Amino acid sequence: MSKGSKRDLYLKIRVSREELDAIDRKFQNSSMKSRSEFVRAMIFQGYIVNFDNVEFKQLNSIMRTIANNVNQIALRVNRTGNIYEKDIDEIKEGINRIWQPLRYFQSQLQSISR
Repeated sequence: MSKGSKRDLYLKIRVSREELDAIDRKFQNSSMKSRSEFVRAMIFQGYIVNFDNVEFKQLNSIMRTIANNVNQIALRVNRTGNIYEKDIDEIKEGINRIWQPLRYFQSQLQSISR
């Protein structure tokens, strides 16, 4: 805002009780002095991020598979005292499958913050 301009216009929007409560919660956590300041900051400096929920579900599925494999391997190691190269290979394969989608999400988030 330039030095000569003043905030003399009023913007009115309709929200539900739940939406206003959510705005107020976020405002309270923001350390800003006024709700107006908070809303202006969200409008002019905030970001709207949309990720495909299907991709998140696939990522979670891969992570659950890895976690299950690790748990099964841990149980077998505790029971027998042996760990097998195949077990380690399974874990490495799962981790390799998850890196690509994680790198994609990281690049998307980094492009937002620039």
